[in-house]
Amino acid sequence: MRLSRGTSKGSTSAPPAVPLDDSTMLREIIEATPNAMVMVDSAGRITLVNTQTEVLFDYSRDELLSMTVDDLIPERLRAHHDSHRAGFFRVPDRRAMGAGRELFGRRRDGTEIPIEIGLNPITIRGEQHVLASVIDITERLQVQAIESAKDADRLRSSILSSLPFSIIASDPDGTIVTANPAAERLLGFERGELVGSDIADVRRGVSRHLPLLATRPDAVDEREVDYCRKDGSTVPVNEAIALIGSDDGTDSDVSGVLSVAYDITFRREAEEVVRHMAHHDFLTDLPNRTQLIDRLDEDLRSAVRTGRGVVVALIDLDHFKRVNDALGHHVGDDLLIKMAARLRRLAGPTDLVARLGGDEFVLVLTDIDRPAELERRIAAVMAAVTEPITCFGHEIIVTVSMGLAMSPEAGRDPTTLLQHADTAMYHAKSSGRNMYEWFAESMLDETNDKLEMAAALRHGLDRHEITVSYQPQVCLRDGTVIGVEALARWRTPDGREIPPDRFIPAAEDNGLIIQLGEWVLRRACADVVAMSAATGIPLRLAVNASPRQFHDRGWLDVVRSCLEESGLPADRLELEITEGIFMEDPVHVVAVMSAIRSLGIGIVVDDFGTGFSSLAYLTRFAVDKIKIDRSFVSSLVPMGPDAAIVDMIIVMAHVLGMMVVAEGVETPEQEKYLRDRGCDVAQGYRYSPALTAAELVTSVR
Repeated sequence: MRLSRGTSKGSTSAPPAVPLDDSTMLREIIEATPNAMVMVDSAGRITLVNTQTEVLFDYSRDELLSMTVDDLIPERLRAHHDSHRAGFFRVPDRRAMGAGRELFGRRRDGTEIPIEIGLNPITIRGEQHVLASVIDITERLQVQAIESAKDADRLRSSILSSLPFSIIASDPDGTIVTANPAAERLLGFERGELVGSDIADVRRGVSRHLPLLATRPDAVDEREVDYCRKDGSTVPVNEAIALIGSDDGTDSDVSGVLSVAYDITFRREAEEVVRHMAHHDFLTDLPNRTQLIDRLDEDLRSAVRTGRGVVVALIDLDHFKRVNDALGHHVGDDLLIKMAARLRRLAGPTDLVARLGGDEFVLVLTDIDRPAELERRIAAVMAAVTEPITCFGHEIIVTVSMGLAMSPEAGRDPTTLLQHADTAMYHAKSSGRNMYEWFAESMLDETNDKLEMAAALRHGLDRHEITVSYQPQVCLRDGTVIGVEALARWRTPDGREIPPDRFIPAAEDNGLIIQLGEWVLRRACADVVAMSAATGIPLRLAVNASPRQFHDRGWLDVVRSCLEESGLPADRLELEITEGIFMEDPVHVVAVMSAIRSLGIGIVVDDFGTGFSSLAYLTRFAVDKIKIDRSFVSSLVPMGPDAAIVDMIIVMAHVLGMMVVAEGVETPEQEKYLRDRGCDVAQGYRYSPALTAAELVTSVR
């Protein structure tokens, strides 16, 4: 028997005072329940409701009893609910309120209400039903939302308080509304002092209406500005500015601006150090060539406007190498530092002192209008630099050779003036040193000679006038020939021998060294393969490599090509470089040397001791051998100053895992001295002059 559907919505009649059967009792219990109660059969039809159900869903009881439970569920959730109901009727189980599912109910007007449902299976006259207890949880969710918002606010507040970044929030007009503790620490203000003030007062030198690149809340405008502190000082910061969107989540309105900043003082200081290093000499802290060119360019433009001249004085210390050789490079470095300080004192307030490298300095004299005053100042420089300087307990007297070039007569641009001052300085050196020379056009004749030499050399290369000779290298341990050094020779069609010390510098100055070096290397590789086959000795080949070749991008490809075409193993090729190459561009030099070593080719430092480097430099570079310059070997006598240098080079090179080659060996005494000190290899007239390939094969046989 089916349960009665009860009275309609709004009925106030009291139930009859008669004994209650089971059905009546169930209806009375359901009616008394403060929750909405809905009974549903297995087909989903509503079979019983109470007054709270009518109130919750805004339907009359009759309407509800003519509906299915799906009618009380939003359409978007019905498919899922059908499967859930079917599953429940297959395995009925009680689901208490609070353990039930949070769903949404659908009211008469189509609005949705969040609900929680507890389910109880019930059997009536053999038919399975489910009795659902439904609670409107709208208020509960509102309370939870409020608590969640409070928790979120507490979390945000905790995060903002603990972040090391300064965070300042301002309204769209720029008035600060809040700031975190990091902002207080950064600026020195209390939060109360910041709130209500204008954010523009925090930024130094920035317009109140700060142009924002950010145009929507998800964009960030980042820049570097200076913040003003309470004590009047400023602090550089990296500031990221983001717009705060409106509460409704739209981009059309902006409710404020968030400024997040952090102190970049250390970064600024580091950048300043890097900028300083890029424009100053690492040893003397004087401006380097880069800054010299920039400053000289400004001075020359100013001189054009004022009509006054600019004088460039290129100063080179005489015999500086002797200081390094005799007293050590630490003394030489100290001498350069103190000479730089002395030149600074001699410079006027508008003058500039710079270091070009090595022992070369430049003094730029400006506002020159009286020749007599200029001569007096130059004489004062020459007199001052020769005064004794004490370095590490050694009293040193240094003279200088100075070349002078004045604008506009000697040039109107920095490069020309420096070149002409350099030309004049070399004339002063060749004239006896300890003097100065003014640039004159006649000094260019020597330069013109180099140009003519370069033109003749170009023709000589085209006409195959260049040949390669080979000087044997001997193992001092057993006296056997183990390799050769390739030497370029030039004989003109009229039979004249042009010495290498004339045409090699010309080739270097005019870029022909690239073509000349490639020809020599290609010829030498092929010859050494042939000589090795003819003599039965796997000869090593040493070939000079110029700084220009080192900086030529295609040079390594040329080296690979020469090895491949000739068949010479890479480990039997040695490239000889001068120590001056270490001073030019260490980063590039390391990269090229690493590439050379990766091919298996050896690296030899030629003429060691004649430049401005030291064995300390060699610890930074991958070097296989050191060649002692012939100037040390030629005057080699026991207990002599050159002997001490040779001994030091051999010992320290061996400690660093390098072999030592002595060039210019001419006498048995020199050979014995070197052998006794452990020198590995020697070459010179003691063994043989440079020979043609055919002559060398004959001499070795």
